[in-house]
Amino acid sequence: MNRREFLELAGKGAAGAAALSLVGCAGQQAVPTPTAAAVAQQAQEIAQETAKDSALPELDWQMATSWPLALDTIFGGAQVFADRLLKLTSGKFKVTPRAAGELAPGLEVLNVVEQGAVPIGHTASYYYIGKSPATALGTTVPFGLTARQINAWFYEGGGLKLLQEHYKARFGVIQFPAGNTGAQMGGWWKREVEKPSDLQGLKVRIPGLGGQVMAKLGATVQVLAGGEIFQALQTGAVDAAEWVGPYDDEKLGLHEAAQFYYAPGWWEPGSALEVQINLKEWDKLPDLYKAAVETAAVEANMAMLARYDTKNGEALQRLLAKGVQLRRFSDEILKAAEEATNTILDDFAQKDADFKSIYEQWKAFRNSIQQWHTSVETVYQDYIATKYR
Repeated sequence: MNRREFLELAGKGAAGAAALSLVGCAGQQAVPTPTAAAVAQQAQEIAQETAKDSALPELDWQMATSWPLALDTIFGGAQVFADRLLKLTSGKFKVTPRAAGELAPGLEVLNVVEQGAVPIGHTASYYYIGKSPATALGTTVPFGLTARQINAWFYEGGGLKLLQEHYKARFGVIQFPAGNTGAQMGGWWKREVEKPSDLQGLKVRIPGLGGQVMAKLGATVQVLAGGEIFQALQTGAVDAAEWVGPYDDEKLGLHEAAQFYYAPGWWEPGSALEVQINLKEWDKLPDLYKAAVETAAVEANMAMLARYDTKNGEALQRLLAKGVQLRRFSDEILKAAEEATNTILDDFAQKDADFKSIYEQWKAFRNSIQQWHTSVETVYQDYIATKYR
């Protein structure tokens, strides 16, 4: 029986109560008829519940994002979050994702959320390592965790709690994982690179700690929002540029500006995106809305990864058919990059207490889960890979 039917029945008093009597079939005992008083009491409780529901505020928030509309997977993560939140709150909590540049530049989302200029944003935390190097651990670090591993760290390994405490204290913001690209590609290069010295002097678009590693290897690093990459690569403003993977890279047309497509994106083995909410606005939300935000964020996190895994394989086949040349970074480059990464992370740990406390916990988790995954996941994947090389 739905709520409307029940309330109508309750309003009829004892007559309505009698109508609830169900006569059992032969050999079955009839269901007892509730008293008029019991029906009235239950109706009152439902009315009170309805009154509470109607007292919930109707909210209409604008969400700043770091993404162009054309990227339906990564911008789509913000939309999945907003759609689920609207349903979970019966249409009362509306969030409208806006493309990069509409409410804020693509690399300024955390700044405007922190300032309270917009209540909510969807971005990659490693864009903001200049504000705090610890933010890198919320997205990815070179030679770090895969998508599956970072989710384990977030949800079961204590990582999300550590990051939320840091965001609250440092920025007055609370954040939730709300998307993951999975392992990324190593980007588009106008010429081949075979050894670390080949990187020296090249202008490379790459954000986060990966950019700092490239700089340490001699490249000139630029950080550009997604919508600016194609033009920079096409005009020669950069010699190489990484974005995400085949599906998004194809949408941006990067294959039309460079022919060599490298793997792996060692700087982004599993890049998490996040919803960021101004803490003052978060504290105003009813508990029901807070729970809805957390649930919607988890759905966005899972949905984005599933979409990328589905679409990237198809897109890679299309790119190869168009003449794109797939290349693998040499072990020499990978080794030099890993050594530079460890130097940078250790330097951060020495200079920044917040980074050190989170990094040490993260590193212990990484060592544990890598040993486990290497024992089984990697063995399986190595065997399967021989069939597709």
